[in-house]
Amino acid sequence: MARYQLILAYDGTQFQGFQRQAYTRTVQGVVEAALRQLSWEGRSILSAGRTDTGVHAVGQVAAFDLDWRHPLPELQNALNALLPLDVAVREVREAAADFHPRYDALARRYRYRCYCQGVRDPLRERIAWKVWPGLEGDTLVEAAGLLQGSHDFSAFGSPPKPHGSTLRTVYTAGWMQQDSGWVFEIQGNAFLYHMVRRLVYLQVLIGQERLTLSDFQAAIDRQQPLPPGLAPARGLTLVEVLYPAPEQEEQQSNFVEGSVKPSP
Repeated sequence: MARYQLILAYDGTQFQGFQRQAYTRTVQGVVEAALRQLSWEGRSILSAGRTDTGVHAVGQVAAFDLDWRHPLPELQNALNALLPLDVAVREVREAAADFHPRYDALARRYRYRCYCQGVRDPLRERIAWKVWPGLEGDTLVEAAGLLQGSHDFSAFGSPPKPHGSTLRTVYTAGWMQQDSGWVFEIQGNAFLYHMVRRLVYLQVLIGQERLTLSDFQAAIDRQQPLPPGLAPARGLTLVEVLYPAPEQEEQQSNFVEGSVKPSP
């Protein structure tokens, strides 16, 4: 019996999120169904996070224990043969026995796509938000720059657990113009519920001159309330989950209890 780590990609359009639910289609549900056909006897796979309904991924991380006596590429091929077309295993590796995709993660990176045109594009609409009028690039870039660092982001989301901390650290955040639209990327140690979609929505308001940078700054610094709203889930993709390098893991094993993990 060994623990295995999967890198999963999926089109979230036809899923009711990642987490298994009764009587509805989820990513976790179809992955576990495929594993059971390979004699997996676990109760639940572990994951790096629970993406919402409609959210996509190219770098979701899952882990499970399995008695597999064949090469790793054969496990990847077997799973991909059993999974539906909107889910794929991009990579399989053997992990430490105590590896946990969520609690061992140092950082997560998300990408959000917008396209700016008056007429909708049915193909792009599956993975991007149609924003019109278009966006002013300089103010977008300036707004993203305000996010970097450690802040109380309670104006932009809620903690996973009641009364949990709303302090998060954003390592990088920025906008890039691409294909008659804009792409937002953000990397942080963790994110509040709906935080990325809320940040995108508000920055789009700024780019359309419907919200000021000073109000956005006040929400970051003093948790000043802002207009309600979320960017649609279909534009959001979980790109990558980052973990300590092997040499960092070895160093951490010698740390005293309560020490802080290194930043990515």
